[in-house]
Amino acid sequence: MAQAFPFSAIVGQDEMKTAILIAAIDPTIGGVLVLGDRGTGKSTAVRALAALLPKMRAVNGCRYSCDPADPASRCADCASLRGPDQPPPKTHLLPVPVVDLPLGATEDRVVGALDLERALSQGVKAFEPGLLAQANRGFLYIDEVNLLEDHLVDLLIDVAASGENVVEREGLSVRHPARFVLVGSGNPEEGELRPQLLDRFGLSVEVKTPELLQERVEVVRRRDAFEQDREAFIAHWQKEDERIRRKLVAARKRLADVEITDAARQRAAALCMALGTDGLRGDLTLIRAARAMAALQGDKAVTDAHFKRVAGPALRHRLRRNPLDNAGSTARVDRAVAELMGA
Repeated sequence: MAQAFPFSAIVGQDEMKTAILIAAIDPTIGGVLVLGDRGTGKSTAVRALAALLPKMRAVNGCRYSCDPADPASRCADCASLRGPDQPPPKTHLLPVPVVDLPLGATEDRVVGALDLERALSQGVKAFEPGLLAQANRGFLYIDEVNLLEDHLVDLLIDVAASGENVVEREGLSVRHPARFVLVGSGNPEEGELRPQLLDRFGLSVEVKTPELLQERVEVVRRRDAFEQDREAFIAHWQKEDERIRRKLVAARKRLADVEITDAARQRAAALCMALGTDGLRGDLTLIRAARAMAALQGDKAVTDAHFKRVAGPALRHRLRRNPLDNAGSTARVDRAVAELMGA
């Protein structure tokens, strides 16, 4: 497996890095959409975070890497291992998966299909897991997500909503867990994302090519050093990566203890109402993202400061177009936040 560029060595792009971190702290936020120029570190950041995360424990021999500590999310085979008269299943540690979904992937490659080799050689109908199975409990990364074919978009919407992949074809009937952090990237100039899929992303961030000379030079310098001697470069940033890893693990542990008062919920609702967001998904995402931000910063309760940090990513892609307001979505969110919570 290729060595990932260290997360802590990524120059700038603070909003993107923060969004990916809080989505990893609380996967129920719903993933991250990264829009912007090519070559700005979008895929690098995703793979770097996955390498940063501590290894996860999975049931031995499970094709879906089921979590032994969460019986509700196990596949049928793993669920049967924990009968009343059986010992706990044997487990092992493995890296958090990062699975790429290519634009040209067939539906069978994504959801899984009949194992033709076993069918022809043994006459057995067996299921060959697809990319959704591989991504379970990890990250599913889609580059150029705005160019994804409609039938795959529909499929992803269903799986993202249920956390389960259902395959019924060629005499097979299979259900398996498919819970992952969905990360998509793309250039908005090349086409818009379907509204149904856009709404499924919890956070949306914008990235740009660095405009400061020193920042551009530093990006190139670090990338060149990484390519010249990967082991030495990774070793140089290992201490800082380890600091971020400890911070992330601690945030996951304290997440459930972060207090969200009724006053904080009212602030979130008031902000969403001021912006005219459709439905309540924006309210829920804003609350969850603010709670994850508080956990990351070691705070005990959600405050306006946390809402200010996450309001843009949580809400900018949920705004209706306003023909009487030429300001971009980011500016509209910033303005509403300033009016409600102060500059």
